[in-house]
Amino acid sequence: MTHKREYTVETEYTYDRASPARWIVSHALRYPHLPAGMVLLGILSTALGTQAPVALGRAFDHVLSPGRNARTLLLLSLSVLGFWMGQAALDVIHRVFSELLSRRVQRDAREELFVHLLGKSLAFHSRQQVGDLMARATDDPRTLNYMFSPTLRGFVLWVAQLSLVVVTIGTIHPHLALVPLVFVIALAWTLYNYIRQFAPIAEAQRAQFGVMSARLAQSISGIEVVKSSVQEGAEWRRFRTDASRWRDLYVRWGEILAQPLPLLVYYGTLAFGFVHALVLYVQGMISLGEVIALMGLLGQLEATTVSAVGMFSLFTRGVASARRILDMVNAETELDENPAGVARPMRGEVSFENVSFAYDSNPVLCGISFRAHPGETIAIVGQTGSGKTTLVRLVNRIYDACEGRVLVDGVDVRRWNLTSLRSQVSTIEQDVFLFARSIGENIAFGAGREVAQGEIERCAREAEADEFIARLERGYETIVGERGVMLSGGQRQRVAIARAFLADPRILILDDSTSAIDSATEDRIQTAMRRVNAGRTTFLITHRLSQIRRADRILILRRGELLDQGTHEELMQRCATYRRLFARKAAERRPTTDDGRLSTPAES
Repeated sequence: MTHKREYTVETEYTYDRASPARWIVSHALRYPHLPAGMVLLGILSTALGTQAPVALGRAFDHVLSPGRNARTLLLLSLSVLGFWMGQAALDVIHRVFSELLSRRVQRDAREELFVHLLGKSLAFHSRQQVGDLMARATDDPRTLNYMFSPTLRGFVLWVAQLSLVVVTIGTIHPHLALVPLVFVIALAWTLYNYIRQFAPIAEAQRAQFGVMSARLAQSISGIEVVKSSVQEGAEWRRFRTDASRWRDLYVRWGEILAQPLPLLVYYGTLAFGFVHALVLYVQGMISLGEVIALMGLLGQLEATTVSAVGMFSLFTRGVASARRILDMVNAETELDENPAGVARPMRGEVSFENVSFAYDSNPVLCGISFRAHPGETIAIVGQTGSGKTTLVRLVNRIYDACEGRVLVDGVDVRRWNLTSLRSQVSTIEQDVFLFARSIGENIAFGAGREVAQGEIERCAREAEADEFIARLERGYETIVGERGVMLSGGQRQRVAIARAFLADPRILILDDSTSAIDSATEDRIQTAMRRVNAGRTTFLITHRLSQIRRADRILILRRGELLDQGTHEELMQRCATYRRLFARKAAERRPTTDDGRLSTPAES
């Protein structure tokens, strides 16, 4: 099954994602020598283990026989020791194979999910909870790991031991195989019922862990709001409720595990097997040594029985985790990277042709048409909610238009190679995101190449960021913290502007990018921007009148429609809406006197 994706890895391995079971098997078969080795080693190890009681029984028969001799007893004793030591050695190697496979599957599943999350659209991510995604990417692969070690290793030994014990007992005397055969059937029925009870609880456990993780992530990421609103108690109560639900599911899980039915089946088998063997012994059909061998073989089934319930409980958890991972991997996304699409340096011409867009069923843009020529600066103004940010997000295909076309250099953006398109478009938003890395790394992020320190410092100077960076103890090596919390809003915006300068885009989108910067610094940045933006197409969303007036063209949006467009002078003459917007913003910027009145030019 092929899904649209915005990002792929060339060397990516293809897994069978039709169902959780097939996906798990395809992960294991990526390393065929490991599961094959586990099966072979499991059979050999179990075979040696089942021969030890047989050799022990022969030793007893030899002791009781008239023609016993020390040499034969020594050989039989050494054979028992050899079987046990051989089983132990093979079991160690078996564990190594199991651990190698489980760790590789865990790593591969985590990488597969991460690559697919990178390839999902922004619309997809806006519907997800970060904490739940983190749980799927970290804890669910770990649970999947347990499905291979110890579960798969235990399952191989379990099947091998049940089979070989029944066969070996049958070789002692065919009648003796009846009781262990009944045991196998009874145990299989018991475990089937356990799985039916475990499966829904395992699904609920994994889902509740995601809910709890999402709650934790949300509370921590919004800790400033929590504290300023004095809501620590409310958040604690919500988290405690989620944690209690998770605990209750584990209590229910433990209640099922504690049910003694498998052990009752085993001890019943042991009793009936012993009685049956004694009857055959009294009838002279088997020897005392064969009775001892039978009891030794049946004794090996105790550990198998005890481990079976826990093993299958881990199996159901692994399937539940696999389903959660696959839900994200197989989730449909709206965009495709279009690897065979147009990939060339762009001039920067942008055209909207009767473009409409809606979030689900909520219309945001309706019938937008305009053209931005290469090197032109387009200011977009309108009231909050008029669709300004949505409009510019259609340029680099963060979203795709629902109707109409968006063209770059005369080519529909859907025909562009997504990497080529986005690498030539840079966006600076009001809410700047910085990674918890150094300032230098944040500036270099997005360049797509090795960046010299001199280039980083040059772009920082052009963005008026070098002055505050120089005052920091570690300069460009300063770690900015999660989301850049160690820097002020204005400092973060200047780092983002430096990052955009370094990316050297053909199209630059500035979405209120200097809102947290003082006027004097903004003037210096705007001077630098006009210098570096020569030949670049720039879309400008701002409340700063000075920037709006300098734009080559201004688009007026109202309720998702393009009301008018033109230069500042043209719009002041013919567009009443623009005059009102401009007058309102001018009034907001005028200082007031001590009594609260707007000052006149003479007063200010």
